[in-house]
Amino acid sequence: MIQLSNAEEQLMEHLWNLEKAFMKDLLEAYPDPKPATTTVATLLKRMIDKKFVAYNEFGNSREYYPLVKKTDYFAKHVKGLISNFFNNSASQFASFFTTETNLSASELEDLKKIIDSEIQKKKK
Repeated sequence: MIQLSNAEEQLMEHLWNLEKAFMKDLLEAYPDPKPATTTVATLLKRMIDKKFVAYNEFGNSREYYPLVKKTDYFAKHVKGLISNFFNNSASQFASFFTTETNLSASELEDLKKIIDSEIQKKKK
């Protein structure tokens, strides 16, 4: 699975939020201190090569847009994490996640509701 570097992931976050953007829009999305235009251009080129981003040209301007959905990207990440670190066991991952993240009782209740809802869907 092709992965993004941290810098690419940060840029991808901005692009997912904006849905499509010109270079100036992407630069504006960054907090100060903003990266150099050349840095963002280099990241975009790498992300185009990795087939995460594409663009439409309008004269000399390029409007960039994501080719990969945020949910798809992170779903692959989580599956890779479970596969690589938890012997492909979702229950080991869930156990680690719930004990190591110090979730509050209400957060655990919310998680239980999500799981119960998924169980009901699978039984149908």
